[in-house]
Amino acid sequence: MNLQNSNIDISIVIVNYKSWNLLFSCLKSIQNIKLEHITIEVIVVDNYSNDSKLNVFRNDFPNFSFIENSGNNGFANGCNLGAKNSSGDYLFFLNPDTIISKESILEMYNYIRDNINIGLVSCKQKNLDGSYEKNIRFFPKPDTLFGFLRAFNKYKLLKNIKQSKNVVYPEWVSGAVVLISKIWFDKISGWNEDYWMYFEDVDLSKKVSNLEGKVALLTNTEIIHNHGGSSRINIKTASITKTEVLISKHVYIRNHFNGLKYFTLQFLIVLTSIISRLILAFIGLILFFIPKLRLNLYLFVELVKYYILALIKKSWLSSKSMNNPYKK
Repeated sequence: MNLQNSNIDISIVIVNYKSWNLLFSCLKSIQNIKLEHITIEVIVVDNYSNDSKLNVFRNDFPNFSFIENSGNNGFANGCNLGAKNSSGDYLFFLNPDTIISKESILEMYNYIRDNINIGLVSCKQKNLDGSYEKNIRFFPKPDTLFGFLRAFNKYKLLKNIKQSKNVVYPEWVSGAVVLISKIWFDKISGWNEDYWMYFEDVDLSKKVSNLEGKVALLTNTEIIHNHGGSSRINIKTASITKTEVLISKHVYIRNHFNGLKYFTLQFLIVLTSIISRLILAFIGLILFFIPKLRLNLYLFVELVKYYILALIKKSWLSSKSMNNPYKK
């Protein structure tokens, strides 16, 4: 693997925030890969962990590039910053809590290079317990937005998912492992920084689909994913990240729907969220001594704060979003 060649085939972009132990394992897995005839560069964007560890990694991995972001500006912003500083014909976005192999890189790279109709490609993700993350995902819309609707419409939804040997074509793939050509990346204007965390990968796939590109997931190769390693740290952090899932759902509806469907979907999300979180918060208040249940109380507080600000500011965007005009 040539890490210092000016003619780069693949730029691996990793966005990190205080996931140093996991990042170390990820970078080691990349460092151990030996490829012939394919040049790779590695770019790590640290979203301002601000804990003095960045320079340690610069010394430990001198052939990799490290960029310190101006703040914890979100996954989409970090990815775009890494892409802006890349030289590769293909961009390989990778979570810091993943372990990759020579085979996974080669399979994805050869596939996307040989199939010009493919906008982006991913692969299977194996969890540490040996289970696999789901391969088939659907865009949020009236018949998939809520779990009971997905279950009710499962047969119809699955009929629309095409598959061929070693490849499934879901509507979207997880941002933990995404390979996309620089041409396609520029065509869709990169990652959407309306999202601070979550749904940015759904949006990325949607933009590819809107331009008649295909989203592919290879089932004959895999990466290891220590899921949630950078977000599930403590109750306070969990309450923020889980609230961001809901916020990003609102942002996605804002970006991809209009008219009556837009207002109906937003109303349903608000209604179901408030009712369900209120019930869970009440249980959490009674059983405050149980951490997992106490979390529901914090979640309800964060949810109420978000909806109040959304009304005042007239914006669905997270207060942390780079595109929020009211961002501090």
